[in-house]
Amino acid sequence: MRKIKVAIVGIGHLGSKHLKVYHELRDRAEIIGICDIKRERTLKLADHYKVPFCEDYRKLAGKIEAVNICVPTESHHPIAKFFLNAHIHTFIEKPITTTVEQAEELDQLARENRLKLQVGHVERFNAGFQSIKHFACNPLFIECHRLNQFPNRSLDIGVVMDLMIHDIDIVLGLVQSPLKDIQATGIPVLTPLEDIASVRLTFENGCVCNLTASRISDDVMRKIRLFQKDAYISLDYVKQEAYIYKKHEQQILKHSLPIEKEEPLKKEIEHFLECIQEDKTPLISGHEAKEALRVALQITEKIWESPRNILF
Repeated sequence: MRKIKVAIVGIGHLGSKHLKVYHELRDRAEIIGICDIKRERTLKLADHYKVPFCEDYRKLAGKIEAVNICVPTESHHPIAKFFLNAHIHTFIEKPITTTVEQAEELDQLARENRLKLQVGHVERFNAGFQSIKHFACNPLFIECHRLNQFPNRSLDIGVVMDLMIHDIDIVLGLVQSPLKDIQATGIPVLTPLEDIASVRLTFENGCVCNLTASRISDDVMRKIRLFQKDAYISLDYVKQEAYIYKKHEQQILKHSLPIEKEEPLKKEIEHFLECIQEDKTPLISGHEAKEALRVALQITEKIWESPRNILF
């Protein structure tokens, strides 16, 4: 199988992880260049991984088939637009863009140019989620908790766009019903934007989902619980452990779901390469990412539209 010529634009916290994975996948991909405005740090990584350094991402056009964009969210749209116009398959870290209109433009560009556009909603590739999605059927109630320590990065967006959007994407994929109502509160603590958020989504099919996200927690937690008519499913994304509880006569039986633990980011990038090589549609294309962004923006608007929703 031929190697895909790739580049990584943005070599910060996430970009350096992408670089490490591509290095591990060097039998499937050839890194043509890495690009970042922080020259000294990027040169060190270029030397470590023995890959070329590029100061201007525009100079990569004509040299690569695919690009991974890991820059701050506000720069996603112009950089992705450049590469899609240059007929280069594009991977963008989440959220896809800052506005739905920008996301629609990128999605349309990818379709018109028959390119792969994949967005980094990495939990879709978590082995734990892969194990439960086959058992998830018409959930009645969903509970999501996503807590993280203060990151000192991605501070151009609030916790809804930074962390909660992962759960929004998962929930939209599971429920498959239009939204009926959004209730949301948020707290800015260490930044001018919300650092903690509590949200309730009600769908037209009757499903209710509670989501909690924090980026100022002592603990790291990424969990989801689904309640269905005949079962209750629990997943810990971090531990990649999942259980299903079923009622049997007058008792509840607990079953551990078999999970072959894998690195989600590696599976995600492998999927991107596979979509290019085998002409497949990405699991998270511009369309799915756009819908998750739409709901995330509606939640953010709900938090900030009324002082009652902002808890100081």
